Amino acid sequence: MTPTLASVPDAHRKSAAEVCAQLGAEPEQGLRAAEAAARLARHGPNAIREKARRPAWRMLLDQFTDLMIVVLIGAAIVSGMVGDLQDTIAIVVILILNGAIGFVQEYRAERAIAALRKMAATSARVVRDGAPHPVAATELVPGDVVLLEAGNVVPADLRLLEALQCKINEAALTGESATVEKHTDALDSAELPLGDRMNMAYKGTIVTYGRARGVTVATGMATELGRIAQLLEGGEDSKTPLQKRLAHFGARLAIVVLAICVIVFAVGILRGEPALLMLMTAVSLAVAAIPEALPAVVTISLALGARKMVREHALIRRLPAVETLGSVTYICSDKTGTLTQNTMRVAQIAVDGRTHETAEWPRAGEPWQILLLALAISNDASHEAGNQVAGDPTEAALLEAAARSGYDKRALEADAPRVKELAFDSARMLMTTFHQRPEDVIAFTKGSPETVVALCHQALSANGSRPLESAKILETADRMAADGLRVLAFAYRVWREAPSSDDPEELERDLVFLGLVGLEDPPRPEAEPAVRMCKSAGITPVLVTGDHPATARAIATRVGILGDDGARVLTGLDLAHLSDHALERAVEDIRVYARVDPAQKIRIVRALQKNGEFVAMTGDGVNDAPALKRADIGIAMGRGGTDVAREASSLVLLDDNFATIVSAVREGRRIFDNILKFIRYTMTSNTGEILTIFLAPFLGLPIPLLPIHILWINLVTDGLPGLALSAEPAEKAIMKRPPRPPAESVFARGVWQQIVWIGLLMAGVTLLAQAWSMDAEKAKWQTMAFTVLTLSQMGNVLAIRSDRESLFSLGLFSNRPLLGAVLVTFALQMAVVYIPALNSIFRTVPLDLADLGLCLALSSIVFVAVELQKWFFRMRSASAPDGVVRAD
Repeated sequence: MTPTLASVPDAHRKSAAEVCAQLGAEPEQGLRAAEAAARLARHGPNAIREKARRPAWRMLLDQFTDLMIVVLIGAAIVSGMVGDLQDTIAIVVILILNGAIGFVQEYRAERAIAALRKMAATSARVVRDGAPHPVAATELVPGDVVLLEAGNVVPADLRLLEALQCKINEAALTGESATVEKHTDALDSAELPLGDRMNMAYKGTIVTYGRARGVTVATGMATELGRIAQLLEGGEDSKTPLQKRLAHFGARLAIVVLAICVIVFAVGILRGEPALLMLMTAVSLAVAAIPEALPAVVTISLALGARKMVREHALIRRLPAVETLGSVTYICSDKTGTLTQNTMRVAQIAVDGRTHETAEWPRAGEPWQILLLALAISNDASHEAGNQVAGDPTEAALLEAAARSGYDKRALEADAPRVKELAFDSARMLMTTFHQRPEDVIAFTKGSPETVVALCHQALSANGSRPLESAKILETADRMAADGLRVLAFAYRVWREAPSSDDPEELERDLVFLGLVGLEDPPRPEAEPAVRMCKSAGITPVLVTGDHPATARAIATRVGILGDDGARVLTGLDLAHLSDHALERAVEDIRVYARVDPAQKIRIVRALQKNGEFVAMTGDGVNDAPALKRADIGIAMGRGGTDVAREASSLVLLDDNFATIVSAVREGRRIFDNILKFIRYTMTSNTGEILTIFLAPFLGLPIPLLPIHILWINLVTDGLPGLALSAEPAEKAIMKRPPRPPAESVFARGVWQQIVWIGLLMAGVTLLAQAWSMDAEKAKWQTMAFTVLTLSQMGNVLAIRSDRESLFSLGLFSNRPLLGAVLVTFALQMAVVYIPALNSIFRTVPLDLADLGLCLALSSIVFVAVELQKWFFRMRSASAPDGVVRAD
């Protein structure tokens, strides 16, 4: 029997006593060992279930199930049957290369659940039979009382029974960079986000300070971490735009090729051509019509693009993701560690009625001297080896702010050592430390502005103490909080000697107010220009975070995601009340989502996808992993990110730099452009070949090419020149245009019209060469037609390098591999024409200088025509109101 999952619903809303009663747990004695064993048998181990993985043989087999690959396999079989082993071998080699690269990529993927298991704690200290015992974390059961201390990974979901200055880092689960101060009081709301459940400790989070005792309310897949694992299991890998386009292209091409075979064979027979010759011609033409180099071009383009991206700090985990970036219309970005630096720092200090930015702080005079002293010594963080700061992120930020102003904690503590303290308490929202000076004791109190101000009777100014203006101070605190800052208030009191009492009500009164300190997790400096570049490229950036709405709004405004127009921020609570249909309407206008949980992130991605958007999701935490997997492309952080996020992603930013996404998008667009150029080039060439064979009988001409000519043209023109197109540099305005719609056909934007008219032109000049030389022997006019068709394709590949720019403005040497491929192809064609040994194989004869000149002139017509077309479009574009003219 499968063990049932156990958890206590809404444990945060119940008192500790109620939760213990419901679980049959004793807070001091814990469970009895026998009862724990029985529960383990009933509920199963406290482990994350791992998804069954595809075997290696299935991964390899799946590389050959794509429709385009199946068509190529058929072409290889037919080619072998008609005796053309060279073409068969070429196709097989390409298929093996394509399959091997795809297999290696997939073999390294799909390890997100394994990373979750590694992340979880391996052991725990529990109270059983009235005594603490170390046990394997997998043996925890609901009702176990767990002891936590600083440095522990929380082993299960716990309802806290005791919390002694306990702070937990929940960034990986919630996305919040600040540690969370825990308490044990019951909370009212049933819909509180995880980050606001202060009386809970969740599996996989880390205790950074203090101690706690909690009762286990959920284990294994019933924990919040387990729910994320379930979301990951349910995620389906969607096909990339290119995969969808090529599948559609392959299906149509298969039908067209079959039709060509039948028509060419039938027309030839009706003209009285030999049946065997027409069968060979039809099959050869069908094989030639299949762009067998396409999978190789796609795979090599993606692989070279991935290699280039690594140099730009972007690691591609799945090759199709390279091209996918070029189609992205929305980037849903996490805040912490993605747009921000994931480190707290002091951003503003308000003293004596004025607010100062970091660079504007005075370094001397009151109240600055006492306030900076308070930041330094009323602080539990410390400097370690290498001047690194250890401790709670907020405390560390205060310590660094004091150090930057010349206030060194170690030196100051030597003169004013701490002699007493009242630790932070979530009920008081305060912390007070007492420091012995030669003549007196000074006490510093810090905490929430409302609490500290209520305990003050005066404020310190540059001219000494003055009456306290409580309303004005709290108004300043509210403004700072609205700017996304975490605000702390500081006050002090001087004692003649250290008080003996420990009563907070007696010690924390009659204080003198010092000032307000605002802390932030600052945006990355490169985030704003990256967001601006995304917008110019037609990509909509969206902030999706588990953080507070005010913080999310402030960061989104600073990096440019939000304007200053007061746009709406949608919270997780608001989102929970929206139906899927309502959310699909809302996502078009919402640019910031705050306090959202992992399931809601997936809803946002799905809603955008329902609207036809192509979505990239960035993130670094465990909470981001399900959405990363669901998104069309998941982008994880390499340095600050978790293993879970990286394993669920398609792209990893090695420098955790949001701006790297822009470079990756640019590269993705370049690669997709080059793949489309190859498709346009090879289909234009194949159309020219097909029309040459097809139209000749209707013009009263014999079949101009032999089967071996067709296969040779297919081999030398589709091969090296086609592959060299993958090295084409990016177009100048590549990041000034909107993304291509994901559902758009590869033949959209006038591509099919261009394929037809250039193919017709190629066929026309080839048939013209044939007709011109018909009075000569058969071998000569076939050689001329053969040469004109081959070389016209070289002119086409040079002209097709850009949709708008002339080859002469691009420069012949801007794509050296292509220039080399064209020269090699020309040399090979000349070898077929002029080397006697090859003449007998290809049924060619040497051409005299006049005939060769005619061939060169006729084949150049295609190049000139395409260049004239581009010139025409440039002229129209210059005169168009928006500067844009579509080819169609």
